Amino acid sequence: MKIKSTFAILLLFSMLLSVVNTQAANPGKVLRHVVMFKFKESATPANIKLVEEAFAKLPQKIGGIQSYEWGTNSSPEGLNQGLTHCFILTFTSDKDRDAYLIHPAHKEFGKILGPYLDKVTVVDFWVK
Repeated sequence: MKIKSTFAILLLFSMLLSVVNTQAANPGKVLRHVVMFKFKESATPANIKLVEEAFAKLPQKIGGIQSYEWGTNSSPEGLNQGLTHCFILTFTSDKDRDAYLIHPAHKEFGKILGPYLDKVTVVDFWVK
């Protein structure tokens, strides 16, 4: 029984040490890159789907993106000013975000988006 108890304590200590080491290596800094689109009236559902799919491929093409989420506006407030699509990318450094901005895959995405885009709003912030 004593061996099982000692093993359980060592296992728990090892798990705790792993969590502490992970937190020390990544102190939890999270940079959100929020992008919102308003599409041109002439953009068809197929055009918009093309843009959605192209944006969704960027995390596989560009390193440094920690997470990717997106959705369409569902707010009942009517304050979206025509912005219908919101994309949120997460980075852990300005360096990673800046590399994303100039990456050739991001530039190619801009070429796909351009003909259908009416308005874009971008906000970056460090999570507090």
